[in-house]
Amino acid sequence: MFTRRSFLQSSAATALASRLFADSKGATTPNPELENLGAVALREAKKLKATYCDIRVIRYRRQNISVRLNPERGGGKTLEVPNVGDSGSFGFGVRVIADGAWGFAASPIVTKEEIARITGEAVIVARANAVLKSRPVELAPVKAYKDRWQTPHERDPFAVSIEEKLDLIRAAAAEVKKGKDVFSSSCNLSFRSEDKYFASSVGSSIQQLNLQTYASVDGTAVDVSKALSRSRRYQPPQVTAGYEYVPIMNLVENARRVREEVSELLKAPAVTPGKKDLVLLPSHLWLTIHESLGHSTELDRALGYEANYAGTSFLTPEKMGKHRVGSDIVNIWGDRTNDRGLATTAYDDDGVKTTKFPIIEKGIFKHYQTIRDQAHLIGEKESRGCCYGDNWSSVPFQRMPNVWLEPGKAGTSLDDLIAGVEDGILIDGDGSFSIDQQRYNFQFGGDAFWTIKGGKKQGMVAQVAYQSRTTDFWQACDLIAGPSYWQQWGAANDGKGEPGQINSVSHGCSPARFRQINVIQTD
Repeated sequence: MFTRRSFLQSSAATALASRLFADSKGATTPNPELENLGAVALREAKKLKATYCDIRVIRYRRQNISVRLNPERGGGKTLEVPNVGDSGSFGFGVRVIADGAWGFAASPIVTKEEIARITGEAVIVARANAVLKSRPVELAPVKAYKDRWQTPHERDPFAVSIEEKLDLIRAAAAEVKKGKDVFSSSCNLSFRSEDKYFASSVGSSIQQLNLQTYASVDGTAVDVSKALSRSRRYQPPQVTAGYEYVPIMNLVENARRVREEVSELLKAPAVTPGKKDLVLLPSHLWLTIHESLGHSTELDRALGYEANYAGTSFLTPEKMGKHRVGSDIVNIWGDRTNDRGLATTAYDDDGVKTTKFPIIEKGIFKHYQTIRDQAHLIGEKESRGCCYGDNWSSVPFQRMPNVWLEPGKAGTSLDDLIAGVEDGILIDGDGSFSIDQQRYNFQFGGDAFWTIKGGKKQGMVAQVAYQSRTTDFWQACDLIAGPSYWQQWGAANDGKGEPGQINSVSHGCSPARFRQINVIQTD
């Protein structure tokens, strides 16, 4: 029940969050008021004889604006259905190690008294967990940092009026709906901000602002006589950036292309199944990278610690450094520093400065994604900066960084990839997929497909999916386009854990060619 008291408490929390995370142009150190709050947890943990403590104070805001155009049931009128959602969250979480075990507690009441109380609860949880531990928690060393960082941006997306955003997405949706075969269309804009303060007993004091911006335009065409429908989507790369990125998305211009291609797809014949060469565009290949190589190289999956959400991994520790996953041209990087990546930030939730590291080199599996309490399990001396909790009330754990495929040689073009294909398929956009619990056997669809015959791109086909094993697929990669074709797409809501958490992550690549992959016809 929403009462006057709860309203006043919510208003006070909003005012406090705004003050704590107020923009301070050019500041290079955290807000002193945040540091004072963090110090309360550190002092209390030390008093209670915890051997480690960290605190995260976080404010989130999410905004989604969408519009859908579809015909009125039983009439010819087009209905417009707009939707605006704007939500936020503010609170803190404390982690401690006591008696060799982790403890965690959190609260939405951000006061010094509550921070002291919650720190005490975290210590109680740790000591209860210690009874069950098989060995003490061991943390890789980390330097102490005092820093303030934010996503490079020019225009705060939350300061832009709803009217301006609605005008843009209405225009894009209307452009798609102009097609005579188009039954419905939609467009949306989404923004997310994460203001975070981190302090630890190591001595770190870090304030960060992460901003994410993404959108999509969709159209569905129907043929009533055949009881058939087809959909096409344009989704520009999701990025960490401000509103200045929105005009670069070219939503209205790409809406025209969606309108034309969804009508062509409606008339397109079904694919002929069989072994075919595939040319995969970055808008599609990102998801195959994510599912087959991103998740399989998470150390907790490889060790069997993570299995409830999407399984474990075929890349078990004895394979590290020697197992061939791809061809010699396949080089995969883990990277939380690359420009505009969704997982890009300066420091992870262990206070580790983020970095770039090789996962696969010349086709050979080299390194896992790790955090501070995992590194020693595979004989490594430091974390690779992959710790993240999706909320102030969530326990941070190992999450995927940006994982990207190194481009091919400069001068190698998309036309070069296509020219070398006698019988194949060009795939754009992601679609449905399935992958087994070890990230090994998989099937992927897409959003749009064109045949390739005799080295030439031809008309669209429909009902396409391909099947392979992770190692067979990546070893079949024989050509990758050059750096000028490199783009990154990503997942804004990648799920993991029990209870589940989400993470945002990007996967960059250039178009790539894969030889003789099994193509099937879907429904």
